[in-house]
Amino acid sequence: MTRLSPWGMFGAVSAALASQDAFQTRCSDFAHHIDLPNVSVHFAEYVAGGTNLSLPENAASCAAPYQAVSVDVCRVAMTVSTSNSSEISLEAWFPRDYKGRFLSTGNGGLSGCIQYYDLAYTAQLGFATVGANNGHNGTSGAPFLNHPDVLEDFVHRSVHTGVVIGKELTKQFYKEGYSKSYYLGCSTGGRQGFKSIQKYPDDFDGVVAGAPAINMIGLFSWSAHFYTILGPQGSDTYLSPAEWKVVHEEILRQCDTLDGAKDGIIEDTDLCQPILTTLICAPGSKNKTPCLSASQVRAAQQVFAPVYGLNGTRLYPRMQPGSEEFAAPIIYNGQPFPYSTDWLKYVVYNDSSWEGKDWTMQDAAVAMAQNPFNIQTWEGDISPFKKAGGKVLHYHGMQDQLISSDDSKWYYAHVANTMGLPPSSLDEFYRFFPISGMAHCGGGDGAYGIGQGLRTYAGTDPQDNVLMAMVQWVEEGKAPETLRGAKFVNGPGSEVEYRRRHCRYPKRNVFVGPGHYTDENAWKCV
Repeated sequence: MTRLSPWGMFGAVSAALASQDAFQTRCSDFAHHIDLPNVSVHFAEYVAGGTNLSLPENAASCAAPYQAVSVDVCRVAMTVSTSNSSEISLEAWFPRDYKGRFLSTGNGGLSGCIQYYDLAYTAQLGFATVGANNGHNGTSGAPFLNHPDVLEDFVHRSVHTGVVIGKELTKQFYKEGYSKSYYLGCSTGGRQGFKSIQKYPDDFDGVVAGAPAINMIGLFSWSAHFYTILGPQGSDTYLSPAEWKVVHEEILRQCDTLDGAKDGIIEDTDLCQPILTTLICAPGSKNKTPCLSASQVRAAQQVFAPVYGLNGTRLYPRMQPGSEEFAAPIIYNGQPFPYSTDWLKYVVYNDSSWEGKDWTMQDAAVAMAQNPFNIQTWEGDISPFKKAGGKVLHYHGMQDQLISSDDSKWYYAHVANTMGLPPSSLDEFYRFFPISGMAHCGGGDGAYGIGQGLRTYAGTDPQDNVLMAMVQWVEEGKAPETLRGAKFVNGPGSEVEYRRRHCRYPKRNVFVGPGHYTDENAWKCV
C-alpha cells in the first residue's frame, strides 16, 4: 500500500480545501451570473452537509421550519413570473457530489409548500434538484379564489416552469450540464408527474409517481361523500376510531390469509370483498365480542363501495379494505374533508362562505363539468411520452387512507384500453407496482420502505430504491421486475425487520413457503 509523506498529505488536504473553496465560490458568485427572463434571484448560498437549515420564509402551515441537509449543496432561491398576476417560488439545490442528473420534485394536497425533504433527499443522491411552491404559499386553497392564474400554476404550470428554469440553471452551474432528467413525487406530486407525462412528454426521461391524485375531481367528490355517509360525531351512522378498529380486525380475519400467510397485511385487495354483516350485534346480545349497529354496518358498507354520479357514471372506486385504521382520524372523523371543501369553496363556486357539510352529488356534477385546466389528469393516450423514450414507475400503497389504490388500477386499465396495449407491451415504458402494507406515500403495517423519500430510505441499491431503479431502467435499460420494500422495526431510520419484493401489476404476491412470512424468498409473483 502506498503511504503519503507528510508533504504529500499536506498537498492532498490543500487540494481538497481548494476544491471546497472553488465550489463555495462558484455558489456565491452564481447569483450574479443568472440572467433568465422572468426570473428574480433572491440568493445563492452554500449549505454545508450536516446543517439543520432554518427556513424562516416557509409558510407556517407547511410545518417545516427546518430541514436537515446531509451533503454539501449550493442552494439557489428565486421567484419566476408565470403571468401578469402570478409567480412561483422556486429553489434549485446543486450538490457538490453531482452525478450528472437533473430532477424535479412535486407537492402535496392543495399546498404551496416546497418539499424541502425531497430536495434534501435527491440532492443527497447526487441529483441537481428543483422544487417550487406551486404558485402560492401555505396549505389552503384560499389563494385560488377569483385567481385563475394561480390555479393554473397549481394544475400544471408550476412544475413545468421549474423544469424549464431548473434545466437551464443546471447547465450553467455544472460545465457538464445534465445527461438525464427525472421526476419524483407522491399524492398531488404523483398527479403532477402524470400531468407532465400527459402534457409535457419531453420534460422527463423517467417519472416516479406515487399514489397519484389523478381523477382529481372524482377524488374531491369521493373524499367529500364520506361525511354524507357517516355524519358528524354522535350520529347513529358514525364509527369511532375504536369501532373502525373492530371493522379492520374483521376484514383481516376474512382476508389476511387469502395470500397464504397470516401477517396482518392484505397483499391483493382485489381478492378482499369483506362481508361486514358479520359485525351486526345480535338482538339482546350480551356477549363480549365487539359488534356494531345495523346503521353503522350499512355506513361502513357504503365506504367500501364505488361512488356514482347523478347520471350513473363512475366517479371514483371504493376505498380499498385494510386502510380503515389509518383513515378513521382523517377522512372518517365526522367532519367535512378540508381539501374537498376548499376546492368547492374557492374554485368551483368562488364563494368563501360555502360549507362542506352542504355537499351533494349535484356539487360533484358541477365540479366535474368545470374541470379547470384539465386537473382531472386522466388522459389515457400517453403515446407521445412513450415515443419520446420516457419511462414511468407508478406505485400505490394498498393501505392508502387518502387516495384509494383502486383508482391507480382504474387508470392503468384506462391506459391499456386507450392505447390498445396488453401489460406485456405497457411494461416497455409503464410499470405499476401496488405496495402491500404501505399507507399514503409511506408508513403502514408492511414493507413500505421503497426509497421514495428520506423517511422510506433503505439503501441505494436499485432493488431497494424506486428512484435508483428508475435511473437503472433509463440509463442501463434494465427495468425492475419487483420493488423490494423494507419493514422497519420502529419506523423510518430504524433497523429493518424484514424485506418483501412487491410484484409488478397485474401479478400478485403469494406466500409459497417454506419458512416464515418474513422470508422474502418464501413469496412468489403469480
